[in-house]
Amino acid sequence: MGVEGCTKCIKYLLFVFNFVFWLAGGVILGVALWLRHDPQTTSLLYLELGNKPAPSTFYVGIYILIAVGAVMMFVGFLGCYGAIQESQCLLGTFFTCLVILFACEVAAGIWGFVNKDQIAKDVKQFYDQALQQAVVDDEANNAKTVVKTFHETLNCCGSNALTALTTSMIRNSLCPAGTNIFNSLLKEDCHQKIDELFSGKLYLIGIAAIVVAVIMIFEMILSMVLCCGIRNSSVY
Repeated sequence: MGVEGCTKCIKYLLFVFNFVFWLAGGVILGVALWLRHDPQTTSLLYLELGNKPAPSTFYVGIYILIAVGAVMMFVGFLGCYGAIQESQCLLGTFFTCLVILFACEVAAGIWGFVNKDQIAKDVKQFYDQALQQAVVDDEANNAKTVVKTFHETLNCCGSNALTALTTSMIRNSLCPAGTNIFNSLLKEDCHQKIDELFSGKLYLIGIAAIVVAVIMIFEMILSMVLCCGIRNSSVY
C-alpha cells in the first residue's frame, strides 16, 4: 500500500511537471516567433547590400528555438499521458525524448555561447561596409538605403564619434531626422546599439534555456522513479 501511495504521488507530481513543461514549450515557441518577427531585427536582417544579404546567424538560433519549443510541447503531452496511464512504455519513450532534447539543448547552448559575439560582429561589419559605400559614393543608392534603415531603426548615426561627425557633415540625409553636428556626438553610436539589440535578445534566450534545463532534469528523475514504482507495484 505504501508503494502504491508513493507511486500515485509521483504520478501526479510528474503530471504537474509535464504540464509546466508543456506550458514552457508554448512560451518558448511564442518568444521564438516574436524574436523571428521582431520589427527591429527583421528590418535589419532582411537588408541586402548589392548581392550580399545581411548576416543570418541570429536566425539560425531562432529556428532552433522554434523547433525546441514545438518538440517540448509534444514531449510534454506525451509525458502527461504516460504519467496518467502509468505506462512504462510511454514513460520510457518520454525519458528517451527528454535525454535527446537535453543533449540538443546543451549543444545549442554551446553553439550560442561560442557565437554570441559573432552575431553582433557580423552585423556591424555589414553596417560598416554599407556606411563606407554610402559616404564615399554619391550614387550608391542601395548602400544609402541600408544605412538609413540602420539609423532610423536604431536611432543612431555612425559607427563611432568620428564617423558620426563625418556622416552628419557630409551625408546628413543618412542620419535620423533632426540630427545635426552637435547632437550626433551625444547619441550612442550604431555599434553600441547593435550590441544592445542582440545581447538583450540572447540574454532572454539564455534565461529560457536554463529554466527549461532545470525542469527537464527533474522530469527525467521523476519519470525513472515512477517507472520503478510501477514495476514494483506490479510485483506486489
